[in-house]
Amino acid sequence: MQYVSFGKTGIRVSRLGFGAMRLPTIEKDGKTVFDEEASIALIRAAYERGVNYFDTAPTYCESMSEVFTGKAIKPFRSKIYLSTKNPIENASGDDYDKRLERSLKRLDTDYIDFYHFWGISLDTFINQICAPDGPLARVKKWKEQGVVKHISFSFHDKAENMPEIIKRGEGVFESLLCQYNLLDRSNEAGMAFAREQGLGVVVMGPVGGGRLGSPSPVISALLPERVQSSAEIALRFVFSNPNLNIALSGMGNMAMLEENVRIAENTAPLSAQEQAHLEAATAENARLADLYCTGCKYCMPCPQEVNIPEIFTLMNYHKVYQITGYAKDNYAQIGTVPWRKYKNAAACIECGLCEEKCPQKLPIRKQLKETHKALGA
Repeated sequence: MQYVSFGKTGIRVSRLGFGAMRLPTIEKDGKTVFDEEASIALIRAAYERGVNYFDTAPTYCESMSEVFTGKAIKPFRSKIYLSTKNPIENASGDDYDKRLERSLKRLDTDYIDFYHFWGISLDTFINQICAPDGPLARVKKWKEQGVVKHISFSFHDKAENMPEIIKRGEGVFESLLCQYNLLDRSNEAGMAFAREQGLGVVVMGPVGGGRLGSPSPVISALLPERVQSSAEIALRFVFSNPNLNIALSGMGNMAMLEENVRIAENTAPLSAQEQAHLEAATAENARLADLYCTGCKYCMPCPQEVNIPEIFTLMNYHKVYQITGYAKDNYAQIGTVPWRKYKNAAACIECGLCEEKCPQKLPIRKQLKETHKALGA
């Protein structure tokens, strides 16, 4: 396993992090439930293979992830780095404290190494986190007491807002977690800025929630030589970025763990030829995606709160990259998670305002119907 310095924290972390958001499941009494025994065994197997950064959250795996993770790491708690998150529901410091105390109890630990403001936006940071005696003030107190070792945030806002959050949190934040993979490179500039400021950088979704590891000929064609799977393409691309420290991968079985560990142990960077091929293939796929929508956002805002560009991005995952499962999973999140606070394509009332503003004169109303039919089923 490769280990790297984690920003200015003074610690060394494994390049591969274990994301405890897709733990093993089992059929029980006609229902699919998360398997505690298998989950604990998998997390411990990751530790045995050199992984020392484990990430969880209060609601992962039907709210069982923190419990299973806490039990799994108990024998080697002091030898690993534990990350979890606090969903910022309001500006109340008291509510923040209650959520933190609940996580400590569920994890059965008396400290958290990297504690994240979860899925925040610039607006959330300004108006809720920084409120008088609010979450920021409280987490500083917890850090003084040694309960929180490092203050972090996970990011789901517009890419241009990441540097602003880092600037406003100067001297507070020591690491961040953001989305990054070969299909979503929007946070590259923010990651570079974070690294310049001395933050440790962790990326989630390096294999697109597992979907970039599924057999898609389009993804596989990005790097046709010297790779054994499309998961390897996805992870090697992420590891080639010098501005990240940890690729956090959600692993649900031993096969995934073994493959990811193998890839993470490969110290050879992408060759110049591979980089050039990747850029050319990605550019061609982006051109094909632009035939559906360029993401210029001139169509916005939609009076029905439909985020047209974001929805068409998901459609492109299906149409261009042929990773329909990934597209459907993300489409199902619309309206259910803080970073997708908008409505899906079914909310369109065909008013036509978007088409009047579209510089490409795309048949947006028709394409929204196509999208919902393809991804909403």
